[in-house]
Amino acid sequence: MRKVRDYYFNKAKKDKYPARSIYKLEEAQLKYRFLHRGDSVLDLGCFPGSWSIYAAEVVGPKGIVVGVDLQQAEEAPRAESAPIHWLCQDIMEPELIPLLRRIRPAFKVLISDLAPRTTGNRWADAQHSISLVRKTLALAEILLLEKGHYICKVFQGEDFPAFVEEVKARFEMVKVLKPKSSRTESREVFVLGMGYRKPVPHVADAGAEVQQEMETGDND
Repeated sequence: MRKVRDYYFNKAKKDKYPARSIYKLEEAQLKYRFLHRGDSVLDLGCFPGSWSIYAAEVVGPKGIVVGVDLQQAEEAPRAESAPIHWLCQDIMEPELIPLLRRIRPAFKVLISDLAPRTTGNRWADAQHSISLVRKTLALAEILLLEKGHYICKVFQGEDFPAFVEEVKARFEMVKVLKPKSSRTESREVFVLGMGYRKPVPHVADAGAEVQQEMETGDND
């Protein structure tokens, strides 16, 4: 355990990333290629910034990255990387969505290394984790583009299988990943969803939207 931790800690220091977590995202990206040049990326739980910096490198100068965290991140993007917009915000607060949409109306990829402060109680930590990741999935439903991609960290617990099924209902392909840089004894895994399927509006809802547009037109 100590050797693994020291290896990735030292590697991150050498590669000038603020945290070793970068290699978890890198491993998933190298295998599944869910980040592409020019993509727009939303990073939830971004502090201290490693995932955002790596994503900005992959998507390049024509892409964009928005990092959100309760702690203010201030890392500068690398040369030939996408611009990074750092937001010090709570993902549970409703004002986050309009703030994000001022920067970008929707995103191609949502990434999240978000985790609760651990208490040592595995059941409680898993419950807090699943609450957070369900919020990231709810935000993905609002903010992801059709065929977009999603990856999040989850602590495995009794609700974990149900969460995976929720992701499967929304994405064409779903994988549960355990990166090499994660400690063996850690209960963390990453759930990757590729090919977001936006829900088709119900006929009644579509009819209501048309009626609303007609009424709005009459008032012009």
